[in-house]
Amino acid sequence: MEDEFELEQSPLCQEMTVDGHTIDVEIYRGGDSDWILEVVDIHGTSTVWEDQFKTDQEALDELKTCIREEGMGALVGDPT
Repeated sequence: MEDEFELEQSPLCQEMTVDGHTIDVEIYRGGDSDWILEVVDIHGTSTVWEDQFKTDQEALDELKTCIREEGMGALVGDPT
């Protein structure tokens, strides 16, 4: 039997709009694990970072760096 645990959502989870594109920012962890960063665009496309983060603030900072360096288009998928 697998151990069950609840996911802890960060208070930094939010909806973010940049350059006319809106994403849902999800930052969460299970048990004693590090924080996971996931972004869901308006089409329901999910992007999950492979790396985990020691703090939820580090995860949010990584997202902001990604948006600044690559633009919001890197996180928004096609509507198909």
